[in-house]
Amino acid sequence: MFGIVRPCTHRLSERLKTEWMAHLCGLCLALRSDHGQFARIVTNYDGLIVSVLTEAQTERVPGQRRTAGPCPLRSMRTAPVARGEGARLAAAVSLVLASAKVRDHVADRDGLLARRPVAAAARRVAAGWDRAGARTGAQLGFDTAVLVDAVDRQTGIELLAGPGTPLLTVTEPTETATAAAFAHTAVLAGKPQNAEPLAEAGRLFGRLAHLLDAVEDQEADAASGAWNPLTATGTSRAEARRLCDDALRGVRLALRDAEFTDDRLAHVLLAHELRRSVDRAFATDVCSHRAGGLLTASGEPSGTAPTGSFGPPPGNPYAPTGPGGPSGPRPPEPPRDRRGLVMGCLVWAGLACTCQMCCGTFEDPWSRQRREGLCSQCDCGDCCDGCDACSNCCDCCSCCDGCDCGCDC
Repeated sequence: MFGIVRPCTHRLSERLKTEWMAHLCGLCLALRSDHGQFARIVTNYDGLIVSVLTEAQTERVPGQRRTAGPCPLRSMRTAPVARGEGARLAAAVSLVLASAKVRDHVADRDGLLARRPVAAAARRVAAGWDRAGARTGAQLGFDTAVLVDAVDRQTGIELLAGPGTPLLTVTEPTETATAAAFAHTAVLAGKPQNAEPLAEAGRLFGRLAHLLDAVEDQEADAASGAWNPLTATGTSRAEARRLCDDALRGVRLALRDAEFTDDRLAHVLLAHELRRSVDRAFATDVCSHRAGGLLTASGEPSGTAPTGSFGPPPGNPYAPTGPGGPSGPRPPEPPRDRRGLVMGCLVWAGLACTCQMCCGTFEDPWSRQRREGLCSQCDCGDCCDGCDACSNCCDCCSCCDGCDCGCDC
């Protein structure tokens, strides 16, 4: 589950959380349907944005959703999932870009890929993903050659890059690839006038993806001797942050120039959550349970934790209004029918892999009791934090679900 846009589901309204999961599961099932079970390994958070953008530009019709059967990754529950051309395009793009990631790891001789037999097997898998993505792309009118070409050029650019090389020269292939994918959503949705602004949004999104990956991996790359764009070009983290902030503003402006039917989820992911991804990479916005509190802009602990984040609530627990009083919370529900050992283990693995144990509410794998994820103790802020440019428009929205403020946040 790689990707830079990883929203905590507790920050989304129930409607948007359902929509987000529908696109995530839709991408996973599109990969399975078109390319087999193993292809589901490339399911990623950023790929589903292609599906979200396609749907945001089209009128909702009954065929856009289907009910998927129980899945361990959903605690063995059914769910509505996205279907159609948007999900298939997201699957094709995810396959091609995942193959690029595999080849990059092979070239860097990372971990087990330093061994020739493993590297050879990985190359064959990557080549198969390239062909599979190209087939699905061709069926949708999208030429994945632009993605493959961008990946091939990336290697040459990295070999030539050195101190003084503009950082944007290194990020250009990624920008080109994501711009093409975003622009084709307008073609699938029958909104050709959106192709240009969405290409610009995609270009800047690709820049952010490349820069944030470089920022997050810089220390590990230095330790292992792997190539890193910031280190190779001598770019400071302050300059990388400036480029990221400029790209964030550009994405928002580009989205304002596009015509959407319902862009609430796209707005949350590409405006609010994308900003949080930048803050997370530069350690300026993290959960309160890390380092004993929030971190400052320099990455140091602030020394203060949100009141009531841990431990019992303040006050007398035996008072009439306390937890045990008549006005307090109700006792927990009695346990439901317990799952068996094997089924419980499968559900636990699914919850862990999809981070549901960290964010949101989930069923205990064995007892089926409702439990809160670790993020329920986080002071991640609400979805409209930092919307000073909105002229307080966010007072009218709940995680932008139904917010028609037309602001630049």
